[in-house]
Amino acid sequence: MLRRSALPPRTWLPRGLSRCRPLHSPPPDRTSPEVISLLDTYSRLPPRPVPLSTLLSFGSPLSPESLLDSASYVLHELPRRLVHRVHSFDSLPYIVGTNPFIARTRQQYRSSFIALASQSSVDTLEDNWAFSQKLEELVKIHANDIPAMAKGFLESTRYMAPADISKFLDAAIQSRIAIRLIAEQHISLSRALRDPSSVSHNIGVVNPNCSPAEVIRMCASFVGELCEATLGSRPELIVEGVKDATFPYVSVHLEYILTEIFKNAFRATVEHHRAQKSTGPLPPITITISPSPCFLSLRVRDEGGGVPRNNMERIFSYAFTTAGRSAKGDSNDDDGGPYAAQHIGGSAALGTGLDSMESGDGGLFGEITGKALQTGLGTIAGLGYGLPLARRYASYFGGSLELVSLYGHGADVFIKLRSLDRGADVEI
Repeated sequence: MLRRSALPPRTWLPRGLSRCRPLHSPPPDRTSPEVISLLDTYSRLPPRPVPLSTLLSFGSPLSPESLLDSASYVLHELPRRLVHRVHSFDSLPYIVGTNPFIARTRQQYRSSFIALASQSSVDTLEDNWAFSQKLEELVKIHANDIPAMAKGFLESTRYMAPADISKFLDAAIQSRIAIRLIAEQHISLSRALRDPSSVSHNIGVVNPNCSPAEVIRMCASFVGELCEATLGSRPELIVEGVKDATFPYVSVHLEYILTEIFKNAFRATVEHHRAQKSTGPLPPITITISPSPCFLSLRVRDEGGGVPRNNMERIFSYAFTTAGRSAKGDSNDDDGGPYAAQHIGGSAALGTGLDSMESGDGGLFGEITGKALQTGLGTIAGLGYGLPLARRYASYFGGSLELVSLYGHGADVFIKLRSLDRGADVEI
């Protein structure tokens, strides 16, 4: 366990950095020698993966001392991770780095790094509340990082190979999940200690009794209403298996995964049914819940026509969407095709300007991103990021997400999620 009482006062503070900066003082100017020194110092400090059990230990049990220990860890770990994100942006080809969407995202990472690297230590609960509020603002600032990068790379595809874009995004998204999880864990603990009346059974962002059936109903209701408003009808969703199963997990991660899968399954079912000129009722979507001691498995089965063979290799690739493609994979003028539901809402929902990115105005899909800060994905509809991001979230803690297509009939999506109990040896 990481505890301040067991560590020398400067164990987590890089050598040469001062603790005397006032808590509320503005960060130094980005071109100042102090900023250069901060960047140089932290660049030599690699991120330190921490077991999830250690992160959870700050809130189990939650106390003033454990909360200050959490603040100390956050304050000295996040700058390490942020500075490496800054350097990853700096390593992009010059013309890609100057894209306004990518440049804006890079600057936000740089500013967040400076704000945290120049922050003084958190020694009292009053200090911590101010720090947690500051941390929450930084989290909000990064709410649209992924759609911004999506737009930027979409405009820069001629300047980078797809494999290089995928490599960059894989690392960026993996790092982003960890950064947000660490930040949100501390914000959640800070709120819980400040207002005991609002305390739930959660340990920070981890729900020890996450109910897949409840999350399924919530996500299916939202996507069903969206599908009906967009396409005029919706299929029934049938839940099978162990409906009363619970397992420890980050609920909002499961919400995002299921929302993306349901978006595809619901729309594909409606569109395939219409393409077949069927007059009968829409075939249902069936989801099966199967718990085990260490994992929870879900199967989502639809009769939405499946995925064409020539699309299967790209279905989990960034910036690939079947929206606007025919069944053969060619571009056409219709609004999608079988398994094109990641396009619901349209790329227009993203907005084309930086102002819309900064404001977080994502139209209908803004409701998804507004559910919680933990995912903070912004609006990605129509950009082809839904399925690859769902797979990335599923695999983050050692799970998996696979799609099996029976083209002409439907598809099965198999989701396997690792239980995040105190004994989990996964690292953040």
